[in-house]
Amino acid sequence: MIALLQRVNKASVEVGGETISEIGKGILIFLGIDKKDSKKDVEYLADKVVNLRIFEDNNSKMNLSIKDVGGEIMVVSEFTLAGDCKKGNRPSFDKAMPPEEAEKLYRDFIDSLRSKGIPVKEGVFRSFMHVSLINEGPVTFILNTR
Repeated sequence: MIALLQRVNKASVEVGGETISEIGKGILIFLGIDKKDSKKDVEYLADKVVNLRIFEDNNSKMNLSIKDVGGEIMVVSEFTLAGDCKKGNRPSFDKAMPPEEAEKLYRDFIDSLRSKGIPVKEGVFRSFMHVSLINEGPVTFILNTR
């Protein structure tokens, strides 16, 4: 499971010209799901995201978690994160989990974040989306359970 995290001042998702989801201060997560991923990966990643100290304290040190700052999380499915660009010029998505299975883990990930008391918004799985964000920093991290 691959998560690209961006610390944001705000983020929104638009589908079909309509804003369907938005957050204020928090984390925007683009989530890619690999064929080898399982519920174990979901729990590991959710715990890591919730406890990762990527927000600044009063001394300008990244020392606060999403819980500490009372922020929100937006999760957007992003199968291209499981893409492989090593050979040729066209990405291969052979490692990406089929969408029917991936959606269950996507939902499990969102549910796990919510169970930890974090407000979570989401994109629309398997939809073409316009994602807007104001990255704070910029601060961007890639988390991989493999």
